[in-house]
Amino acid sequence: MFSPALAAPEALTPLDELAAALDRIGPMHDLPFDDRLWLAKHGKEVRAGAGDTLFEEGDAAEHMVLIIKGEIHVRRQRGGPMALFIGRTGQMTGVLPFSRMKTYGGQGFAVSPVWALLIHRSQFPEMLAAIPTMAQRVVSTLLDRVREVTRIEQQAEKLAALGQLAGNLSHELNNPASAAQRAAASLLAALRSNRSNRYRLVNLSLSEEQVRAVEAWEEKMLCRIPETLNPVQEGDPLAFIAGEESLRAWLGAIGCGDAWEVAAQLAEQGVTSSDLDDLRAILGAEGACTSLQFFARYLRSSRAAETIVNSTARIFDLIGAVKDYSNMDRSPILEVDVPAGLDATLQMLHSRMDNIEIERDYQPDLPRISAYAGELNQVWTALIENALDALGNHGRLRVACRLEADMLLVEIWDTGPGIPPELQERIFEPFFTTKAPGKGLGLGLDNAMRIVRKHSGHLSVKSDPGSTCFRVRLPLDQLQAY
Repeated sequence: MFSPALAAPEALTPLDELAAALDRIGPMHDLPFDDRLWLAKHGKEVRAGAGDTLFEEGDAAEHMVLIIKGEIHVRRQRGGPMALFIGRTGQMTGVLPFSRMKTYGGQGFAVSPVWALLIHRSQFPEMLAAIPTMAQRVVSTLLDRVREVTRIEQQAEKLAALGQLAGNLSHELNNPASAAQRAAASLLAALRSNRSNRYRLVNLSLSEEQVRAVEAWEEKMLCRIPETLNPVQEGDPLAFIAGEESLRAWLGAIGCGDAWEVAAQLAEQGVTSSDLDDLRAILGAEGACTSLQFFARYLRSSRAAETIVNSTARIFDLIGAVKDYSNMDRSPILEVDVPAGLDATLQMLHSRMDNIEIERDYQPDLPRISAYAGELNQVWTALIENALDALGNHGRLRVACRLEADMLLVEIWDTGPGIPPELQERIFEPFFTTKAPGKGLGLGLDNAMRIVRKHSGHLSVKSDPGSTCFRVRLPLDQLQAY
């Protein structure tokens, strides 16, 4: 109810002036003066100053409010100060006949001085009998209000989804971008080191025979990665460390500078002390040292360049996935590859799946369907995010796609705790959510249901403890879909 502090003004407005002022109310336009006079006689005139609290979230809603002058804001306190509603001069708001509103969904306060007329809900039957045209005016206002509130909530849901997408994408881009940055720094350091080393190489004055021998030795080392590098590093780390120490000792024995850096690069390549003995036999101690320093920095530069190529390729893959996900620069209705859309969505949410086992089960050679691709991706996002929320930090997510008669069937399975039977019929209701306050508005599944129905499809859920499956069926025939 409106705050008891908002008492009627000391000097009430004359009824005829109050009835005339009610003509400012949009839904009251063209309402006969006698009907407005009835409202003035049976209503309660109130005034409030800027900043006054009119009602609290959860208070019983008992009055229809005709705002003659001023502006009212209603804000939800749970989940942040998101504006739910703004009531301005000329609006009819509050509880209306035929509405199911029981309590206020947020705190209401006056932004500017407010002058309003309140009609208690107990007077609604008498009002509708005395003013028959009020029924049509009220219903029209109710429809406008539902559309506005739904638009605001859907916009907030989309912004929340966009924030999640941006966070996931930022996380995914950070890894390859950081790797490329580190590799570029390593490459630059290796190039600068070899700049001074090149003069020492020239001073060696190698013969043609020595040049060919060194080239053959390096080629032999470069071809060693597949059979030597991986087993040493991954199969026996202690053997790898021992091999690196052996190389460092060999280099130290001939007085080679930067032995720690050179030994590490050679060890990763699978070079052994015996290989170094072969090179020393060709060039001598000083020549071997100079050549190995140059060769080690070449290896470091090559690996850095490969890392940059791979990292930037990953970044381009992510950008491509975002474009596929959002369908940028494309017309609304497309021939949609549904498995590709599912994969793009999984890639967007990959940062949340570190400890989740992902299983894809797509029937080969599935036909494309005519659909609003961007909207379908909203469906996949809602369903997969729900599954991830249910799984927490562990479990299995299964995404399947196959033909079923003349429909395309998509299934999203998770091994979470399941949905209680009494809630399974309610999860598709707008604004219904089992999440904590501020974690969701309860529009994700409602939006998914509307999109699937827009495509003449069907969305259902089957859930037991340890096994929940959302099923989406979409028609293959374009004529059935539109």
